[in-house]
Amino acid sequence: MQTKLDKIINAISEDYKSDIMACARNYVEVNIGQTAEKIGHPELKDKYAAVFAVVPLKAPKPGMKVRIDGRTFVNYALFDSGVAVPGYIANDASLPHETYIPNDSMICNFT
Repeated sequence: MQTKLDKIINAISEDYKSDIMACARNYVEVNIGQTAEKIGHPELKDKYAAVFAVVPLKAPKPGMKVRIDGRTFVNYALFDSGVAVPGYIANDASLPHETYIPNDSMICNFT
C-alpha cells in the first residue's frame, strides 16, 4: 500500500525526473511540507514544514549557489528515483531505499 509520504516523494521525483542524477554534486532542496500541500495533503504541511528532500541535478541551475559539506547528509537515504531524504523520513515511507552517499562537497542551487 502506498502511503501519503510515498506519494509526496514520488511527486518530487516526477517534478525533477529529467534533471535527476543520483551521484551529482549540484542539488536543489525541495520542501516536503509544501509538496504535500501542493498534491492535496494539507494536513501534512506543518508536520513536514522543516524537512527537505535533496534532488541531485545533472547540471547546475541558474541562480545563487552555496557549497555545502557532504557530511551534512549523514543518515540520509536514497530512493531509486535519485531523490534523497533524511533517514527517518525514508523509514516512514514504504519505498525501497539505500544509504545516500553524497560527494565530499555539494553545491546547493537556489532557483
